[in-house]
Amino acid sequence: VQLVESGGGLVKSGESLRLACTATKSTYSGYCMGWFRQAPGEEREGVASIDHDGTTTYADSVKGRFTISQDSTQSTVILEMINLTPADTAMYSCAAHSGWGCTVKTDEQFVYWGQGTQVTVSS
Repeated sequence: VQLVESGGGLVKSGESLRLACTATKSTYSGYCMGWFRQAPGEEREGVASIDHDGTTTYADSVKGRFTISQDSTQSTVILEMINLTPADTAMYSCAAHSGWGCTVKTDEQFVYWGQGTQVTVSS
């Protein structure tokens, strides 16, 4: 499975961005998809996940601001981000795994990773 992210960019505080993660497979077929982010000098942080059945989880820091979803073709996972702040500045990467459990509390289960897309939020 190859994952390709898009949609990053430079925005001002309070603005929104929509990230997309497109998989080479036409369907997720039981995969858990997750979004992670890493700021310079910081550890990778899980942002949101969506299971093949549509169940979602979010990091506390983004609840109410970020929404993860799948498109109808199930080949793309979307991360809608609103009310962005400079603290959201990071490289955002999507990841996938087909094992049990779908959460971004840990990245250990995720075996497929995209290259990432940079999100920069200015104050």
